[in-house]
Amino acid sequence: MASMSHSSVAFSGTSMASDLLRSSSNGVSGVPLKALGRARFDTRRRNFTVSAKIGKAKKHDYPWPADPDPNVKGGLLTHLSYFKPLKEKPKQVTLDFEKPLLDLQKKIVDVQRMANETGLDFSDQIISLENKYQQALKDLYTHLTPIQRVGIARHPNRPTFLDHVFNITDKFVELHGDRAGYNDPAIVTGIGTIDGRRYMFMGHQKGRNTKENVQRNFGMPTPHGYRKALRMMYYADHHGFPIITFIDTPGAYADLKSEELGQGEAIAHNLRTMFGLKVPIISIVIGEGGSGGALAIGCANKLLMLENAVFYVASPEACAAILWKSAKAAPKAAEKLRITAGELCRLQVADGIIPEPLGGAHADPSWTSQQIKIAIVEAMDELTKMETQELLKHRMLKFRKIGGFQEGIPVDPERKVNMKKREEPVVDKTPDVELEDEVEKLKQQILEAKKSYTELPESGLNEMIEKLQNEIEHEYSEALQTMGLKDRFVMLREEFAKARTSQDELLHPALADKISKLKDEFNQRLSEAPNYPSLMNKLDMLNEISKAKTISERNKATTLKQEINKRFKEVMDRADLKEKIEALKAEIENSEMSTIGDLDDELKEKIVRVKKEIEFEMAEVLKSLGLDVAGVESKAMDLIQETPVPGFQSKIEELNEEINKGIEDAIRSSDLKSKIELLKLELAKAGQTPDLESKDKIRALDQEIRQTIAEAMNSSELLEKFEKLNADISESAESSGGLNGSLSKESPKENSFEYAGPEIELN
Repeated sequence: MASMSHSSVAFSGTSMASDLLRSSSNGVSGVPLKALGRARFDTRRRNFTVSAKIGKAKKHDYPWPADPDPNVKGGLLTHLSYFKPLKEKPKQVTLDFEKPLLDLQKKIVDVQRMANETGLDFSDQIISLENKYQQALKDLYTHLTPIQRVGIARHPNRPTFLDHVFNITDKFVELHGDRAGYNDPAIVTGIGTIDGRRYMFMGHQKGRNTKENVQRNFGMPTPHGYRKALRMMYYADHHGFPIITFIDTPGAYADLKSEELGQGEAIAHNLRTMFGLKVPIISIVIGEGGSGGALAIGCANKLLMLENAVFYVASPEACAAILWKSAKAAPKAAEKLRITAGELCRLQVADGIIPEPLGGAHADPSWTSQQIKIAIVEAMDELTKMETQELLKHRMLKFRKIGGFQEGIPVDPERKVNMKKREEPVVDKTPDVELEDEVEKLKQQILEAKKSYTELPESGLNEMIEKLQNEIEHEYSEALQTMGLKDRFVMLREEFAKARTSQDELLHPALADKISKLKDEFNQRLSEAPNYPSLMNKLDMLNEISKAKTISERNKATTLKQEINKRFKEVMDRADLKEKIEALKAEIENSEMSTIGDLDDELKEKIVRVKKEIEFEMAEVLKSLGLDVAGVESKAMDLIQETPVPGFQSKIEELNEEINKGIEDAIRSSDLKSKIELLKLELAKAGQTPDLESKDKIRALDQEIRQTIAEAMNSSELLEKFEKLNADISESAESSGGLNGSLSKESPKENSFEYAGPEIELN
């Protein structure tokens, strides 16, 4: 505050106060004008002084350092960012489902400490424990439930938007403010370059500790944040910068002030604007994407998700509180909401999954960032080739097709799996008396058909079998309901459908064990069910009808076979065919050749022509009986190839039997069986697209199995038999004029030719 006092400093002459005021716009000797205005000046006093006490102003906390490093990664302007490396290492946080791994970690640490203290070599034990830990970690993270993925997406140490941006960009400068009076720290925007290409980045920013989370409002933006993002979208559209958005928010901030400032209007404005931007847009969900707060910067040409990210309209806890009146039902809600990356890709909401390391993105943030960079470059290469109108249409169609179905167009299998299952109409239970009457009538019809040698009522049999099957299924469902096992059965069926993508794929042992336990429990308690007598009665009726159908089909097949043989005999008894076959036999005998392979080409052609003529006649017979001929293969010897070496077929078969027996003994007497089971499990886990680690493990197991079998079969007795048989075959082949044929058939008798008829394959 200014004060007037006498001083040794005096103003000489006739200077007036008005002259002093005109001398400076800022005051006299650092005295503010306001202070001078309040002072009372006396023109009679010529000598006076003016002094002031100036309060110390608050120092602004600018991020620019006193000595900026010009070689800092990302360029000199990165000093303007408030985002600096943490001084303290983040505390390790273990999620509930990860706690079983702590025991293995503790054992590894204890053994390492013991090795350091005693000086002994425990490297083998440490390696074994580390392998167990890695295997347990892999098993855990390859079978995560939706609620567990939610926990990983919310992990306190998970990399944030700025962590990824500084890892993937060459240069990055942050841009602030919505030009309406505020800068929301929950949304960060800026321009950066990747491989020399300039992009506009924007994303939700969470804190890395409690202090930062309070500053960033836990990643929940206010309307100012969305308006800042909107300003940067217009800026990017004007300058032609592709836009990359990172989504990581539980939702928009829902306090009274935000609603007063137009939270809904700000989100809606962003949604409308993003569909009209003429530059490519990619959105990446790096954590959790909650409701409209995520969608406000998520209307993109491509939506990519990290492997353990989640994207939802309502959090599992909120959904559980609404539907089940308790947040404890969050795991069930997370499963029903279909919020994980894999499920959203199958529903075609998301367009791709970016892999994470085992343990989540926080286990190796740098590697995760590089995977994001690769995905961005690939997607941008695709989108930048599109014309403006094509780009806008691509963005519109991406959202138009979500949840939409057209009548008359077959649904592709991928989408069909994820469609809501049609509720089966409630089937009225048929009384047992009615069913028994229908079955008795059908039995009488079957008996009458047998007596009169007429065809059985096949349509009636099929209808009755289908009806009984539906009734039995209804009885089983009722038994499950009364025993209280229906919910478990439904959950297991859904797990089975998810795990079994193909018929050849093996089930995970844990799931197989669950199914086996439920089956055993059901079988043990089935007799206690109230509808057990009715179920058994219907099963007996189904068995009787099924047996009758089997006998009918068998009799029908026998009759057909007899008719075919009769027709074939008629064909072979025809005079013209008999004459041709007898003529061929005579020519072969006159040629005096020891084997058919030695016959001349002209005689061979005659044999082939006769063979084809017979096969054609046989095929015509089958067609006349209403049968489809899939293939006709003659049992006659292949006259083009040479005849086999005679006399060794039985010896070869004996040696093969010994080898097969040796392999079976080797499998039973070693750990081969467990290795083979482990190999099957690894193949099932790897699926159609195994990663590098799975390939190496499968290859190693395969080599171990082959080596073990080879060692077991490397007996001197087997080798001697093989070498002796090989030498005998070679010697016999040389003595018979160098013939070299298959050893699987015996050679024909000399000077004989007999056509045994064709082998017919029927559909």
